[in-house]
Order: sequence, then C-alpha cells, then structure tokens
Amino acid sequence: MALRSRFDAPVTVWLLAINGLIWLGQISPIGAAFTNAMFYAPLFTPFEPWRMITAGFVHDWTGPFHILFNSFAIYIFGSQLEPMLGRNRYLLLYLLSIIGGSVAVLWLSDPRIPVVGASGAFFGLMGAFFIILRSLGENPQQLLLLIAINLGIGFFVSGISWEGHLGGLITGALIAAVYSETRKPNRRFAQWLGILLVIGLLALLTYVGVGRLY
Repeated sequence: MALRSRFDAPVTVWLLAINGLIWLGQISPIGAAFTNAMFYAPLFTPFEPWRMITAGFVHDWTGPFHILFNSFAIYIFGSQLEPMLGRNRYLLLYLLSIIGGSVAVLWLSDPRIPVVGASGAFFGLMGAFFIILRSLGENPQQLLLLIAINLGIGFFVSGISWEGHLGGLITGALIAAVYSETRKPNRRFAQWLGILLVIGLLALLTYVGVGRLY
C-alpha cells in the first residue's frame, strides 16, 4: 500500500491536526474540561447527543500511544481512500463511522462507562477499503487478516471499546457499499438515497437504544 502525498488527502491531514490540537488541550492544565465536554457514554445520549461524534476527537490523555496509533492508522487508510472517494464523500464516511461506533457502544456496552478515541473512524476506513477493494476485483485477504487482528485485540485487551470498533467497521462497510454500487455519474441520486438510508438506520437504532436505557 503506497503512501500518497498529504496534498492528495487534505481532509485526512486536517482531521488528524484537529485530533492533535484537542489532545494537546487534554494534557494542558485545563485538560479535564476538554475531555469531560467531549467523551461519550450512552447515558448522555438523550441530553447531549453530539457526544456521539465529539468522542471521536478526544483520546487517552495519560499517554501518547492511543492518539499516535490512531493517527498513523487513519493516515495510512485515509491517504488511500480520500483520493478515491473525493473529499466530501470521504469526510461523510469518516464522521458516520464515528457515529456508527457510538451507536454500537449504546447498544452493547455498559451505559455508564465513557469512551473516547477515533478508533471507530479507523475501523470504518478499514471496512470501507475492504469493500472498495472487492468491488474493484482486488484480493483483500491481507486486509481482512488485519481487520480480524485489530478487532480481536479489542476482545482480549481491557480498556478497549470493541463495541465502537465493530460499529465503525460495519458503518464504514455499509457506506462504501453504497458508494461502490452507485459510483456511475448517473446514479448520484441513488447514492444520496442510500446514504440517507444508512443515516436513518443509525438514527432509528439510536432512538430505540435510548428507549432501552430509560
């Protein structure tokens, strides 16, 4: 997988820059204000639903490993996907993967436990890349192994939200499937209809998931 120039993936670079600036805020003397305002826990969903996306921009403040790993992985996949999809479609994929990860956390994890990190976006990019490779007739077996290893780590290492990983992966794959099936210029309406259906599904799952909590 050849790395592309940052000029081919400006959205990826800007997203990583935002993550980095927020993390610097997290480790500053007022860092608790950043983290407390942006983390996601399912119990917050009815009152502060924006946390379902802001959680994807904050990381573990006790050390740099979390943000460095996520940033490296997102750059690797983002620098490949962004030129393929275009900036707007890529940004939509990234953000919806974060939300999809939060939806899975809402359904599958302890509603009192907060989560942070861009791992949902990272897994969304991996899921999307897998679907796109298949649609182009490429062999995605190595990528499938990489996905399985990273997903498996979340099940065996404490403190990792495998729920967010799984939700991001599924969402990214769904979005990429819509893109792949509607990539011809005369299918733009069908593409946006498919994206709206995915958004509607995430909204419905969020609504029902909140109802299960209260």
